[in-house]
Amino acid sequence: MATYRSELPSVFAALSDRTRLAVVEQLVSGPASVSELAAAFPMAGPSFLKHLRVLQDAGLITSVKKGRVRTVKLAPEPLTWVDDWLRSHRAGLESRLDRLGVFLKEEQ
Repeated sequence: MATYRSELPSVFAALSDRTRLAVVEQLVSGPASVSELAAAFPMAGPSFLKHLRVLQDAGLITSVKKGRVRTVKLAPEPLTWVDDWLRSHRAGLESRLDRLGVFLKEEQ
């Protein structure tokens, strides 16, 4: 498949968790510090950092540390891969559903 990338399974796995998905959604509006991101989630710091590690390992975020503040930002490239993958599959699925619709109309 032309749009498949070997990194896609790890990207989908990272986005499958609601906490990590919420972090990605927060970062759409721009970079944020780890403490700003963590404030929205009722969990211990180490647990939240594990979520950030999964996102970073999947290539969805990058971070930079200045002094005592670590700032996290979204890395858009993997999301582009997901969008490309979804677009390629959406076209095929829509075509099959259109054919099913024609078939069902003919059967009536």
